[in-house]
Amino acid sequence: MDFFTPIVDDPYDFGRIAVANSLSDVYAMGGTPVTAMNVVCFPKDSMDIEVLREVLRGGLDAMHQAGVILVGGHTVDDPELKYGLSVTGTIHPGDVVHNYGARVGDRLVLTKPIGTGIIGTAIKQGSASPAAVKMVTNSMTAFNKTASELMKQAGAHACTDITGFGLLGHAGEMIDGTEVGYLIRAAAVPTFQPAVELVEKGVAPGGLGRNRDYRGHQVDLGPSVAAPMRDLLWDPQTSGGLLIAVPAGNADGFIADLHKAGVMAAVIGEVTGDNPGRIKVE
Repeated sequence: MDFFTPIVDDPYDFGRIAVANSLSDVYAMGGTPVTAMNVVCFPKDSMDIEVLREVLRGGLDAMHQAGVILVGGHTVDDPELKYGLSVTGTIHPGDVVHNYGARVGDRLVLTKPIGTGIIGTAIKQGSASPAAVKMVTNSMTAFNKTASELMKQAGAHACTDITGFGLLGHAGEMIDGTEVGYLIRAAAVPTFQPAVELVEKGVAPGGLGRNRDYRGHQVDLGPSVAAPMRDLLWDPQTSGGLLIAVPAGNADGFIADLHKAGVMAAVIGEVTGDNPGRIKVE
């Protein structure tokens, strides 16, 4: 289950984003989402009911697109609008892709650019350009379904979806207490260019600093890592991509298949054996 406050101004798009975000946990495990229930908090005395209709319409359209059936839900009166889903999916127990299990030599593949949290903050401040809003909306409404299906064909050893803890936060979770570490090449990490420009102007969500405080002890940032990337790597994402550890021999074919299917993806690093439980960024 996942639900949150609006990250964009358009209520229809907010509904679509919330659904894509909620389905990602199932996709990250290699599963197929089947049914969903709406979770809604709505300020009935201070917001036009038409806003709620649009949120739910966007959510329902996204569910139909994903082949998910809405079976019910619950709405409560709340001072702040929130929306999301409780999702049920299926997968054979032997086919589950966990967020641990990466092996030395695996390549790390990221399937969406990072920077949605920074642009989302700019949207709330009224400083995001229409082009930036459209860019992140298109990304956040895109399902991780195709990447999920293709990662199983590529023999993925581990996967997680990148959401509120940011790229480094979720990467750290994948190797916490394990015998492997990650090497991430900052220049290879795809980013939204408007997010780079905004963070250079000092725009950043509060969650960015909290992510750094929580997982920073696991990370070694090289001196050559550009200043904007030092923030972007911690940026809390909404409906972000998948971070997948795949065998090195399958990585090029996996990337080619993702690109052919229209998924923006890149190899951003590898799994190593010389820094257990830690992430080196160079």
